[in-house]
Amino acid sequence: MKTEKVIDHIVHWLRHYAENAKIKGFVIGVSGGIDSAVTSTLCARTGLPLLCLEMPIHQAENQVTRALKHIEWLQENNANVSMQSVNLTPVFDSFIASLPPVDSEEERFMSLANARARLRMTTLYYFAALRNYLVVGTGNKVEDFGVGFYTKYGDGGVDLSPIADLLKTEVYELAGHLGIIEEILVAPPTDGLWGDDRTDEDQIGASYPELEWAMKVNAEGKRPGDFEGRKKEVFEIYKRFNTANKHKMIPIPVCEIPEELKS
Repeated sequence: MKTEKVIDHIVHWLRHYAENAKIKGFVIGVSGGIDSAVTSTLCARTGLPLLCLEMPIHQAENQVTRALKHIEWLQENNANVSMQSVNLTPVFDSFIASLPPVDSEEERFMSLANARARLRMTTLYYFAALRNYLVVGTGNKVEDFGVGFYTKYGDGGVDLSPIADLLKTEVYELAGHLGIIEEILVAPPTDGLWGDDRTDEDQIGASYPELEWAMKVNAEGKRPGDFEGRKKEVFEIYKRFNTANKHKMIPIPVCEIPEELKS
């Protein structure tokens, strides 16, 4: 990959999009992970105002620390970067308290994890509307178009997606050229929706390089029977997530009413 040219291309695309839309700048949620670190750095390079939001919800301390260190690094190197910390933990706890009880808390773990992402999305759009900014997405190609590893109308609710055509390994390649801090480069990828240190690989059952391989061979028309051992296992994991999350990757179905029924 021609990394520097890719960086320049994305930065130009971001600036051109904002200027054509007559938007003043960008707002992005910084999680302490590699995707938000790279995306926020690309936004900062446009020279347009960038607001970085740090939005903890019962967050693991190391995630918060990485996010704050990255934002500090961005501000030291870019005069156009500002930050706002919004503690969403009390809001989240209040939301849970207003819900009806369940027999087992485990029944709603996933619903509440997605609620965290949607609460952050609401916060991002609050500041975007306040400042006439665009909400920038941080999803990569594997997450957005491979396994659908994001929350619909949560971290998937954005105005534009600068790195969604890059594989996770390519995002890391950009990170090295951009000078992203070491703590983020070596941290295992996590969605930060559980209040602990569980990683993406823990949840999916496969690493991003493995998923990238599966995404490639799937596009070539391969089937699980074409592989054995770990390769077959990974391919089946990929197919399971891709099938279950297809609804996130396609337009919302619209029931089209025949004209003869309208007249």
